[in-house]
Amino acid sequence: MIAFISRMLGGVFSFITLGVFMAMLGLAAVFVMYGRDLPNHEQLSQYTPPTISRIYSGEGRIMDEFARERRLFTPADDIPDLVKQAFISAEDKNFYNHGGFDALGILAAVRDAARGGRLRGASTITQQVMKNFLLGGERRLERKIKEIILAARIEGTLDKEAILELYLNEIFLGQNSYGVAAAAQTYFNKTLSELDLEEVAYLAALPKGPSNYHPVREYERAVTRRNFVLKEMYENGYVSELAYNEAREAPLRTVQNGDYPAFRRSLPPRDYFTDEIRRQLSEDFGEEEFFTGGLSVRATMDPELQPVAASSLRKALEDYDRGRGIWHGIVDQVDPALLDGEDNWRATLADVEIARDIEGWFPAVVLDVSSTHARIGIEGVEEDADGHWIVPRDVTWARKLLEDGSLARQARNAGDLVEVGDVVHVRAMTSDSDGSFIRWTLRQVPEVQGGFMAMDVNTGRVIAMQGGFSYQSSVFNRATQAQRQPGSSFKPFVYAAALDSGFTPATIVIDAPIEVQTGAGIWRPQNASRQFYGPTPLRTGIERSRNLMTVRLAQEIGMDVVGGYAERFGVYDRMNPFLSNALGAQETTLFKIVSAYAMFANGGERVEPTLVDRVQDRWGRTIYRHDQRQCTDCNDDVITPGYGPRITSDRERVMDPITAYQLTSMMRGVVERGTASGRVNLNVPVAGKTGTTNEARDVWFVGFTSNIVAGCYIGYDRPRPLGRGASGGGFCGPVFNRFMQEATEKYGGGAFDVPEGGHFIKIDRFSGARLANDASGDNVVAEYFRDGEEPVFGLGAAIDGGFAMGANLPLFEEARDNVQTVTTSTGRQVEIGGQANSFDLLDGGEY
Repeated sequence: MIAFISRMLGGVFSFITLGVFMAMLGLAAVFVMYGRDLPNHEQLSQYTPPTISRIYSGEGRIMDEFARERRLFTPADDIPDLVKQAFISAEDKNFYNHGGFDALGILAAVRDAARGGRLRGASTITQQVMKNFLLGGERRLERKIKEIILAARIEGTLDKEAILELYLNEIFLGQNSYGVAAAAQTYFNKTLSELDLEEVAYLAALPKGPSNYHPVREYERAVTRRNFVLKEMYENGYVSELAYNEAREAPLRTVQNGDYPAFRRSLPPRDYFTDEIRRQLSEDFGEEEFFTGGLSVRATMDPELQPVAASSLRKALEDYDRGRGIWHGIVDQVDPALLDGEDNWRATLADVEIARDIEGWFPAVVLDVSSTHARIGIEGVEEDADGHWIVPRDVTWARKLLEDGSLARQARNAGDLVEVGDVVHVRAMTSDSDGSFIRWTLRQVPEVQGGFMAMDVNTGRVIAMQGGFSYQSSVFNRATQAQRQPGSSFKPFVYAAALDSGFTPATIVIDAPIEVQTGAGIWRPQNASRQFYGPTPLRTGIERSRNLMTVRLAQEIGMDVVGGYAERFGVYDRMNPFLSNALGAQETTLFKIVSAYAMFANGGERVEPTLVDRVQDRWGRTIYRHDQRQCTDCNDDVITPGYGPRITSDRERVMDPITAYQLTSMMRGVVERGTASGRVNLNVPVAGKTGTTNEARDVWFVGFTSNIVAGCYIGYDRPRPLGRGASGGGFCGPVFNRFMQEATEKYGGGAFDVPEGGHFIKIDRFSGARLANDASGDNVVAEYFRDGEEPVFGLGAAIDGGFAMGANLPLFEEARDNVQTVTTSTGRQVEIGGQANSFDLLDGGEY
């Protein structure tokens, strides 16, 4: 009997042993089979996660950030122990003891499933790293086996801290936040080292499902899960009982609940400048690298002058828009039923898409309209006992634009412009004397638009850029993207080509009628005044922006030469050789024109415009630096008293320095007595050129001091006439002047450098005749001529451009009489010129 029992036990033991052996053999076969062709786990040692690229000001302040996955990579050594302990307690309390997978945890999960419980993953932190990085998220047995194999392998490649670093930087924690550092900022607007215990525990609660524990929508569940993590931390010995109890009783305070300000609020609103950096760097480095590479970008923007540029352009646009007297300022309309009670209208208004980046303007919704007044609710402004109102005298400037395009009668009461539910902009009117509040006024984003840009003439650093009235209203950057006719602001390039071709500022050009035979018919360009002035020196031609002189000059030197200059200066990639293009008929951008003018100001050296000083990669290595100039003696212990360090440059020369100075001197005349006189008044020497295209569809002014160049254009996005009296000097001149008053206050300015190799001769600026060295008077100007050059003065230097003068074309003054007097349909007598043709619309600049 005993022998039988022994044989039975022996058989059972052998069966069990064989079964275990076969099971192990089968398990080994499974692992061998699934262990083939697995992803290379060693690549994780060179982990470079997608991280935020940030743009910084020169002072190191964050201006903007761009990312597909909002992640702030943090090395393991910089992650506080409390954060590590919270996630280990929540996700894998045996993390430091297992070899990649927790066998006991897996058995417990199988046991719970066998008892009818929910099948849980039982994944360790190491396994989650493998799933997130190398495998997928599907819940299949095959994936789990591969996960275990890779987890065991990676434990032999990386230490525990490195694995934890991967996990805590990669994990998704909701609100587009990846990794613990970004999540701390998103939920609490804190760094990891600033987090309290209960906040750390909440972050550790999120990996199970961020949306399941949303701090607002799922507050109770979130607190329960947070407290579970706190309990695990206490039981694992990471926190004291006192700290555990205090944290467990603490409320869940987050950004989403309104307990902390959002990090984004600490950043300035995104604007044209940072978005243009995004656009340009995406082209230079690739969009993928820019949005995921963790780049640190140092911008060139001057934070003191950028608001000046924005406000200066906005003032010009708004002044013109309000001068038209048309109300079109209703941004949106909301259901009046949603406006019952302050909480309701504030919540409704907060959801409306409306520009909120205009300094001094507030979004508002019309709550009630009486027979004369309109009551408004204003975002960010507290209600008072009397309420906030739009009064009748604030609306009498406007007529409402109706849906059919017609205009209503002149407004007398607030109800003539707005009704209940209208969402509008308002601004507080204040007293000029003491700044006290007067009343609220209606505002509207103008239909007319424009651009402004300013840069350093020596380095190319763009210090200010405004691409429109409001970035949030329209992201299209009119400073860099809008292709517009530069009009007469292009003329300096014609004159530069002429000066380099042997002409002088005293050269006489015939200002008389011209006929050009073209395939589309005869083109008869005219001066803006519709008058002709006869033999005129080159200087006066640019000061008074004479179209006919410019066309004759372009014809004389050749449009191929003019085009070569325009292309060399970067105004165009390829300029079409049509005479009308000498008047700025071919489109370009403000960015290119301003950059080209900088080369006039710096004496003719090539300068490349940039919005970026330096770009560093995620490891702090500089991968781009704009300024390639060398400081010759910056490292010397002693510099000669009275002298600064020498800066050497090997920049390409695009223009003879004497030509650059001659042109600059002539363009100073534009500001002092020409088409910009009275509009630009600075305490330093300034040169520039106006530009006004046919029918004033585009108006320009571009000017410069010895160190800063700036330019402005104004026009409708779909070009149409700006109206009678519109001009570059009148519209853009004041924009330039307002900005440059602040810029010169900060950066100064001085006399333009006179290059070597020339000498001054005084001439009569009207006749071009040479004058005595001691001559003085309004007609006297000292021109700079090249040494060894024998200039011809007076009519002996006259240029007619080779145009034949037909007998039917009057010359000079008598041409003013070539008009017809007609009677209009209203009975009014007016004078008109000859018949219009296609060139009247396409020939570019007027003045």
